Amino acid sequence: MSQPTTSSRILLVEPDLTLAASVSTDLKALGYDPVVTTTAESCLSQVAQLQPALVVVDRLLQGTSGLELCQRLRNLGARMPLLLMLDQDKLADRIECLESGADDYFLKPYRTDAFMRFVNLYLKPSDQPGEQLRFEGLTLDLDTRRAERNGRVIDLTMKEFELLKYLMEHPRQVLNREQILENVWGYDFLGESNVIEVYIRYLRLKVEEDAEKRLIHTVRGVGYVLRET
Repeated sequence: MSQPTTSSRILLVEPDLTLAASVSTDLKALGYDPVVTTTAESCLSQVAQLQPALVVVDRLLQGTSGLELCQRLRNLGARMPLLLMLDQDKLADRIECLESGADDYFLKPYRTDAFMRFVNLYLKPSDQPGEQLRFEGLTLDLDTRRAERNGRVIDLTMKEFELLKYLMEHPRQVLNREQILENVWGYDFLGESNVIEVYIRYLRLKVEEDAEKRLIHTVRGVGYVLRET
């Protein structure tokens, strides 16, 4: 499932056909090519066949959950962004979202403007193709969204990429939680700021494998900084 994606195709996994029709209409109005499916199994076959640029999954599916579906897609090697539709916004839900392999989530009831901000965030082309950020053996390609550390490829979700990009754009500068929420999430954020700690923890696990030197440091009571020591 790791072949190139079709840049305008969006797969929507939504059993509520009325909601699916509304989302599809909005996507078509912006020039996207939405494809609707209603079950996890049909999603798996559609992803393999269509290679969509983005998959949107309702958490509430028949027979399985959207969280389980995202996890299965990642285990099969799917690399495109995965967005979850959630009914509530609690820290536990955000942690489950991250652990499932989903890149982000948005809340019901469906709102066109909020959803389209997500779509544009994840599918807009890079403003500076080919540019790379580098820091202490860590490289981030802004065009391919590929990260490497000392030649080792690091698989990042979209939100992990945005977080690492923001840190690498401000090396050795302590960034507080408000700055990170505003610049990485890019929309009005509701709920506990603990979500940053969760993402930092997962990002560290990927960037600092095999006892590699820590680069992402916590400044207690303030925020985080990318630095050598």
